[in-house]
Amino acid sequence: MSALPFRHIAIEGPIGVGKTSLTNLLAKRFRGTKVLSDVENPFLDDFYKDKRGAAFRTELYFLLSRYDQQRGLSQRDLFTELVITDYTFPKSRIFAYLTLDDSELMIYNKLYDLLWETVPRPELVIYLQGSLDTLLKRIKKRGRAYEKSISSSYLHELSEAYSHYFYRYDETPLLVVSTNDIDFVNTPEHFEQLVEQIRGAQKGTQYYVPLGS
Repeated sequence: MSALPFRHIAIEGPIGVGKTSLTNLLAKRFRGTKVLSDVENPFLDDFYKDKRGAAFRTELYFLLSRYDQQRGLSQRDLFTELVITDYTFPKSRIFAYLTLDDSELMIYNKLYDLLWETVPRPELVIYLQGSLDTLLKRIKKRGRAYEKSISSSYLHELSEAYSHYFYRYDETPLLVVSTNDIDFVNTPEHFEQLVEQIRGAQKGTQYYVPLGS
């Protein structure tokens, strides 16, 4: 089992696309340390129920929670230890632009810019894409209670926001993976094929569209 040529990998994509599943699989296969986004946000249920002020509280909580995790990463030996996260720090801003009003966003961005300066950058970002139908099916299958309130329109907006963000992305090598016709969780062959794509990722942006997509 040869090692991956990266020490810090971040996996991104909209809700339900498979970020955490891929993080778990890669961490197990390559004996890496996984860092998962805190989904136990006490304001999340109110946010999905569209309660007044819940969006601002939700996004601030996520921002500070992720910053605390990322600060811990900077203290690890990333030269010898493989670290895999199921999010990138800019994820917080992608969501904030969708959910906050202008006055909230002004405050949020001031805090974000202060924190962003000290956050370690990944060596590779894997951006998982999926159609709206794919995302809705996977969200329903995993059955998280607070996600039952997610509307298809919100999920569509989120997917579009991710596409817009990564269209201009050039901070690190980027591997864009279409997940509509791949099941790396239940099909070992699909996972091995994806591992080879990750292993061969280079500078710039590369696309992996499995046969049949």
